[in-house]
Amino acid sequence: MAEAVLSLGGNLGEPRATLARAVEVLCADAAVRLLARSSDYRTPPWGDTDQPAFVNLCILVDTSLSPHDLLARARSVETALGRDRVRERRWGPRTADIDIVSYGDAAGDVIIEDPDLVLPHPRAAERAFVLVPLAEIAPDHRLGGIAVRDLVARLDTSGITRLTSK
Repeated sequence: MAEAVLSLGGNLGEPRATLARAVEVLCADAAVRLLARSSDYRTPPWGDTDQPAFVNLCILVDTSLSPHDLLARARSVETALGRDRVRERRWGPRTADIDIVSYGDAAGDVIIEDPDLVLPHPRAAERAFVLVPLAEIAPDHRLGGIAVRDLVARLDTSGITRLTSK
């Protein structure tokens, strides 16, 4: 078994309901077990800013899937929830986006650099929309050797709002 951090976000349709469904489907069997889930956060768009605000959250899971199999599951869930990677614009609006932030096993964090997957996620430490939700559930988790709480302190978190429970 390994522990993985996943970041989820979306801004089309009913993002909170879509992301709740994404977590359910991702963790629908013993291969991916939910350990912790952050609150939902309203976050400003990143990259392409001409679009609605996003809803973002992070989950911590225990998984028997390999990193590539976990990525395949995440992509399958995105597709099932209406994401069309072929037609969407880069950093544009989407129903669901699921990224693996980190993946670790008993030997430590897995490092992968191939065309399909880079771990740990190469830009997670720069993205407040990932780090703020992650800091809620795993402030001591380390990315690039730095605790998430310390990474958050370095970023502009203005515009990020924790949403109340539904």
